[in-house]
Amino acid sequence: MTAYAVGDLQGCHAEFVELLEKIDFDPGRDRLWLAGDLINRGPGSLACLREAQALGDAALTVLGNHDLHLLAVARGGARLNRKDTLDDILAAPDREALLDWLQSRSLLVREDFAGQGETVMVHAGLLPQWSVNEAAELAGEVEERLGSERSGAFLERMYGNEPACWHAALDGIDRLRAIVNVLTRMRFIDADGCLDFSAKEGLDSAPTGFAPWFRYPRGDDVRLLFGHWAALEGHAEGARVRVEALDTGCVWGGTLTALNLSTGERIAVPSHRHRR
Repeated sequence: MTAYAVGDLQGCHAEFVELLEKIDFDPGRDRLWLAGDLINRGPGSLACLREAQALGDAALTVLGNHDLHLLAVARGGARLNRKDTLDDILAAPDREALLDWLQSRSLLVREDFAGQGETVMVHAGLLPQWSVNEAAELAGEVEERLGSERSGAFLERMYGNEPACWHAALDGIDRLRAIVNVLTRMRFIDADGCLDFSAKEGLDSAPTGFAPWFRYPRGDDVRLLFGHWAALEGHAEGARVRVEALDTGCVWGGTLTALNLSTGERIAVPSHRHRR
């Protein structure tokens, strides 16, 4: 059995199939960790969603910001954005089954791997102020709400840039929104763990007083896997924690990458799209 982690698909279905062939993936033998953002921007969002669902227990998927955006549009009254490529999912005959499956995904997965220690995957990152146990509990609060009868009301108010700073005393929608923002949207933070939402490019775009979240030390030696940040091109330069950046920008003309979770080997296939 081999376990692989794969970066953001974002509708790059043809490349996903090529990558699974390249690593000789067998769902009866191997496992796949998908770093979220299965859909949106690329041409094969519906196919990616169906492919991931069809893998069943062989795939562990965390929710990314684009996945949550789809749920907010379909079930929370949000509007499509001009660049969204979600119409095929919203019009699909199996739409509700796909949305139910997506809505039941986790925001954090974790496991010990021999020779690598505890490995945690989230879409965007972990605050250095959060222990892994605390992060898992907080992710569980959002997952519980997504699985409840109040999920529609939550999805209606899920996104927003406030509160930008995490405090354990937060409650209600502010608390849930702050958790979602850390796990699915975070890039740059300050020393107090406050998020900046304006900068989305490479490391040199950090606002004054902010740095990438992985340049702040942690009190543990956990290995953190994340996607979300295509501009890094798979390199978390200057990291002060053990991290693996998995989003190598397939939808922007880069590559789609799989990480062997036991050996650390990376395997990639090129994008079919022109580089942007």
